[in-house]
Amino acid sequence: MPGVDRRTVIKGAAVAAATAPFSWALSRSAAAAPSAGGDTELHWLEGAASGTHAGTVWGVPWSRGTYQPDQAFRLATASGDEVPVQSWVTGHWPDGSVKWTAHAIAPGAPKAATYKLSAGTPAAPSQQLRVTRSGGRIEVSTGVITVAFGAKGSDTVVRSVRRGSAEIARDGRLVALRQGSLRDGVATEDFTGRIEKTEVEQDGPVRAVIRVQGRHRRGGRGWLPFVLRFSLHAGAESFRLVHSFVWDGEQEPGKADGDFLRGLGVRFSVPLSDQPYDRHIRLADSGGGLFSEAVQGVTGLRRDPGEAVRTAQIAGEKLPDTSTWDSRVSSRLAYIPRWGDFTLTQPTADGYVIRKRTKDGHGWIQAAAGRRAGGFGYVGGVSGGLSFGLRDFWQRHPTQLDIRGAATDTAEVTLWLYSPEAQPLDLRFYHDGLGQDTYEKQAEGLEITYEDYEPGFGTPYGIARTSELTFWAHESTPSAADLAAQAAAVATPPLLTATPERLHSAGIFGDWAPVDRSNAAREVIEDHLDDLFAYYRDQREDRRWYGFLDYGDVQHTYDNDRHVWRYDVGGFAWDNSELGTDLWLWYHFLRTGSAEVFRFAEAMTRHTGEVDVYHLGKWAGLGTRHGVQHYADSAKQVRISTAANRRFYYFLTGDERTGDLLRELVDVELTFLEVDPQRKVRNDGYTPGDRHALSVGFGTDWGGLSAAWLTEWERRGPHADKARTKLVNSLRTIAAQPNGFFTGAGLLDADTGEFAVTTDKAVSVSHLSAVFGLVETNSEIVSLLGDEEPAFAAAWLDYAQYYNATNAEKTALTGSTWKSALPAAHSRITAYAARRKDDPTLAKRAWNEFYTGTDTYFPSNDWSRVTIRTPAVLRTTEEIPWISTNSSAQWALAAIQNLALIGDRIPS
Repeated sequence: MPGVDRRTVIKGAAVAAATAPFSWALSRSAAAAPSAGGDTELHWLEGAASGTHAGTVWGVPWSRGTYQPDQAFRLATASGDEVPVQSWVTGHWPDGSVKWTAHAIAPGAPKAATYKLSAGTPAAPSQQLRVTRSGGRIEVSTGVITVAFGAKGSDTVVRSVRRGSAEIARDGRLVALRQGSLRDGVATEDFTGRIEKTEVEQDGPVRAVIRVQGRHRRGGRGWLPFVLRFSLHAGAESFRLVHSFVWDGEQEPGKADGDFLRGLGVRFSVPLSDQPYDRHIRLADSGGGLFSEAVQGVTGLRRDPGEAVRTAQIAGEKLPDTSTWDSRVSSRLAYIPRWGDFTLTQPTADGYVIRKRTKDGHGWIQAAAGRRAGGFGYVGGVSGGLSFGLRDFWQRHPTQLDIRGAATDTAEVTLWLYSPEAQPLDLRFYHDGLGQDTYEKQAEGLEITYEDYEPGFGTPYGIARTSELTFWAHESTPSAADLAAQAAAVATPPLLTATPERLHSAGIFGDWAPVDRSNAAREVIEDHLDDLFAYYRDQREDRRWYGFLDYGDVQHTYDNDRHVWRYDVGGFAWDNSELGTDLWLWYHFLRTGSAEVFRFAEAMTRHTGEVDVYHLGKWAGLGTRHGVQHYADSAKQVRISTAANRRFYYFLTGDERTGDLLRELVDVELTFLEVDPQRKVRNDGYTPGDRHALSVGFGTDWGGLSAAWLTEWERRGPHADKARTKLVNSLRTIAAQPNGFFTGAGLLDADTGEFAVTTDKAVSVSHLSAVFGLVETNSEIVSLLGDEEPAFAAAWLDYAQYYNATNAEKTALTGSTWKSALPAAHSRITAYAARRKDDPTLAKRAWNEFYTGTDTYFPSNDWSRVTIRTPAVLRTTEEIPWISTNSSAQWALAAIQNLALIGDRIPS
């Protein structure tokens, strides 16, 4: 057409396609999917009814327009028994209707393999949950136990735990041990957590949540800020604690003096009034067994007290009156040792030891040993006691459980999140800089070790860790079976969920579909998706990807010569969410419903959202690129901290701590005032400093910002209006650029979310732009706002269609061309364009890219594992030599999304 720019013609057609409805079925499974309105069947994630738990919370999605925020929900077993349930809204659709709800049931809820959730009036719990406030103090009664919390300024977080008239535990507090130097003979300093704020976050009728905030203190110094959440359920004899702390210590490379963590724990005092022979200690193995002993044992003695006495003690029951014993024993009780102190230490993932002694000042003896402890114990007697557990105990070694003074009138229980018997936590940077004192030298270092080093950037200041603990208050010593069930619930807290088909029918999380093996081509891809997850699952065990800060992450690249992952080579070591590993695992769970996949993804979210991200300091809200240490690399970027990686866990579980992490990111663009991601390669004269003109890339940068804004708006949080404004303004101004997403970057106003619209038609395309959640987030944004923002939908459709296009097509659209790196990974955006435009030619192109791209795992790869035997390696192990985590994540995401979008066009 004379006088009409070719790009205008193409973009006009793209707008029409962007707003057209999809015409292809997602998959066979989706075609028969249950409706995301009305009754929803729920089942236990692990596939069996829960034996015991401390209360369960889970999330459910709903189709747009199905329910309004004031909708009540009822829960019933498959047989029709009403189950008291508490419900609240966690996510909204653009029209204000409910997108996600969270629900809670109590431990005493009727047990069933499946439940049915539907609109209606919930049943009331039989035991009333009460929260009272007085003088700054908060008290919660479940109807069985009452927990009293300390007030602001107190070092006692939990004043008491009572069951009826009996005090089961008291003086619950946080403890930390600091060592000021690594020099020999330096004493440790004791810190105690002090409350700065206590508030009620939820107030029944089924669940109450108490949030406690503060920091550990010694004298005038505050250290290690913390946030605690206690959740209590109606009728429960238990409560759950989610413990989060942030590292704000100082450690300088090359210096032995500083802040070194020697121990971090949660401690309770447990009153004891029973006779020593009626007091019991229990410690669990991860395999389900229990170490079971009395404080004063009467079995195995030279003289037999009687079978009834011995049987009662083994069962944890009250012993018969001593007048019924053999007098040769009862008259000599004073000569039988009383074992007051017990310690279980798990220094590595491969071994634990249990020791005991009579009391302080006397020697320890080894009582038992094993491979992996359950992180669970009990101390108490026939008049009551406390059981306690720390989740991921052996996985997060070094850990420890201490019981002290069990032979006195008050025992002391400490759950050590970091064991005081381990070496001090040394977080100093691992090398001296190697002379990299200029950007030029750092570029050379990046070229050889893939580590982006910069002095002062490899700091742990501001990283965090979250732990989960559970406590039960008992009126007597429970049976071995009951304690074993509690230990299992600590290790794997029961969770309710819906089927993949039901989750998919709600239209959440973009482009995915349940597993479909309806033809041979699909089956091959599905098998390899399963193979890929299984390989990483097994590698975690084979390579021992465990430890206090490490558990939950995987490693980045393999060393075929040493037959190990490159744990010690710069940017090839820990993965830190690089290229969407979190996303791959969560989408794999959504479509399979696998409990094993969920737990792997859960551990990753707990790690990557805390350890790989800064929560204090000038980089708060930014994450760290992959490296030998999780915080070592100098690339501090929102592509790692992105909300796109955390949204799954929050919405599927209602986890409040993950909600905190998401909210931390609402204004994360302000960190661009502190650190420019492009500072080492800039040649345009830009320097950060103007909040109204921040240089932000449209890919890895804006992808993270938009995910944070989208999530805050969906949650209707305190910053929802601002978040929506910034999101919509950014959409409009990206679309207004001469070449849309192909413009590459712009100057962002942090207050409004608007990008300055340039007249420059220059093109800037990075192969990384779309591989950190941008594809997934934009798919959701278009589905939510495409009708309102058709220009943005068209701009994204252009990027999807033309990224992998021919040079002639690229030039026709933008006036320029670029290298289409990672073509197989980007095949999923070609598939997106094919789906939006109902274009079989694009669908064919997408599958060709997927199968033949230089970055693909098809078609010639040998998926069989190769066995490497000793002595060539430390332990006989298996490897798939060509696997790399970047490619694994992107190949899996491309496979998942291509199957969902153009599965019906898959070549045979």
